[in-house]
Amino acid sequence: MIRLAYYNVENLDLKKGYELVPDKRKEKIDFYRFDKDKKLSCGAYLLLQKELNEEDIINPEFEIGKYGKAYISNYEDIYFNISHSGKIVCCAISDREVGVDVEYNDPEIDLTIAKNYFYNSEYENIMKSSLPSNEFFKYWVLKESYMKYTGLGFNLDLNSFEIIIDKEIKLKNDKNNIKFNLFDLGEYKLASAGHFKTKNIKKYRQLY
Repeated sequence: MIRLAYYNVENLDLKKGYELVPDKRKEKIDFYRFDKDKKLSCGAYLLLQKELNEEDIINPEFEIGKYGKAYISNYEDIYFNISHSGKIVCCAISDREVGVDVEYNDPEIDLTIAKNYFYNSEYENIMKSSLPSNEFFKYWVLKESYMKYTGLGFNLDLNSFEIIIDKEIKLKNDKNNIKFNLFDLGEYKLASAGHFKTKNIKKYRQLY
């Protein structure tokens, strides 16, 4: 099972949303100086809460793993991951390990990032594309979703594994049968890595 959802925090009433999150999350929201960052923090939690409610997950107890990935300690068979970029927050929930990433598709991105940190074949495919920045962010969200899936995050080097984008997206020399999902959300790219394929992603217009 996998559930994917996203939300544009431009639609979030921060004052109302703030009252709906627990005190620990309020402390995190208060840490940020700008409303745009407060909205991302608040919206990410509300989206996760919404999706967990859909799975009848009540009073989840959140813990942080060795490399910073959050997990629910009182529900052994529920895994989640969240991400945000620009105005978008997203969430993935599964009954097996999962990672998700969303990124703003910046047309001005410095493509030397891919040259210096991606696999050579990935960089070559990006530069051969008619829209290199668009292709770059496909690889970026796929790679980061996998890094988050492993729980290592950026402790796993970007050039230590190769993503192949073909009729089916896969990890080269994959021994764990990882399934990738990739979505184009207009100005944003979103990807998940885990053990389930899906064509479905839910867009929330309100979270309360």
